[in-house]
Amino acid sequence: MKKILLAVFGILALAFATLTPAFAQSKGTVYYMVPTLLDEFQTGSVSALELFLKQVGYEMKTLNADNKTDAQQSQMNDVIALKPSAIILAAVDFNALKPSIEAARAAGIPVVEFDRQITSTPSDFTSVAGTVEIGYVAADQAEKLLKAKNGSVKGKILQVLGDPGDPYTLDIQKGFEEKMKAFPDVKIISVPAMQWEASNAGTIVADQMLANPDIDLIFSHAAHLSVAAVASLEAAGKKPGDVMLMSSNGAPVGLDLIRKGWLNVEVEQPLYAQAAAVAMFMDKVVNKQEIKPGEYEVLGLKSTVTKEAWGPNIKIPGAAITKENVDNPAFWGNMKPPSDTVKPIE
Repeated sequence: MKKILLAVFGILALAFATLTPAFAQSKGTVYYMVPTLLDEFQTGSVSALELFLKQVGYEMKTLNADNKTDAQQSQMNDVIALKPSAIILAAVDFNALKPSIEAARAAGIPVVEFDRQITSTPSDFTSVAGTVEIGYVAADQAEKLLKAKNGSVKGKILQVLGDPGDPYTLDIQKGFEEKMKAFPDVKIISVPAMQWEASNAGTIVADQMLANPDIDLIFSHAAHLSVAAVASLEAAGKKPGDVMLMSSNGAPVGLDLIRKGWLNVEVEQPLYAQAAAVAMFMDKVVNKQEIKPGEYEVLGLKSTVTKEAWGPNIKIPGAAITKENVDNPAFWGNMKPPSDTVKPIE
């Protein structure tokens, strides 16, 4: 019996010795402050960040604010007391979270802004979609669609914005209209869907189709707004193809509308690449090392890091999704986690 026990203890000691290096490789815990889990982009961001951070050695824990600013402020205070390796923040309110960011950094905890850029105070890293660039891609697609339909780049576009207080929609509008200025025969009617409410978008489309029955193209700044647009078009007796449609975030409902023939183009917001970029630069962030400006490739997308007043900032471009490439698993709207493995930037 004594020999058996010694053998067992020997095996256990060997097992612990084998496991110890694996535990030693853990670089710490990162907290992700997600604004809400009510849409696929937010739930997808949790999965993607967790996947990529694990690949570079970090454990991630998530706190959901349920779109409540005071809840997120309270969560930030709680997490600061835990002294994690870093905090990733997707702010419910851009201005209200400024004091929390400053408190975390004062406590020596790096703060990464994810998807929602905060420019009013410095952070240690920001990973966002190139929203102006999404507007550029949308304009290129609108040019092609109008030319194919009307023989030249002319016609009428209804642009359904999101909430006018959100920089995401304002930047897309800026990029889209900047490029479309080259085509004076295109008239753009821009109307905001307050609070990003789909019902508001549906009303806008119904009203504008009555006032402007010659609208060629409806460009909504999110796929869920296009769902409401389609409902209004159907109520008016329209069929797929009668009015061209585009939207700009790559959600699953947008991809479904492409498959059903309603949506011509969905310009993706590159969720997976935005999350991968956070993981790639996390060692630099945690160790407070310089993040050098320049061009970086993130999941095959050429992205740009710049040094801004609010800190190092990476912009990642979107891509146009059409019926030809809609089933590509690289698009987050297909809800298939990427097989790519990321490595830390050295």
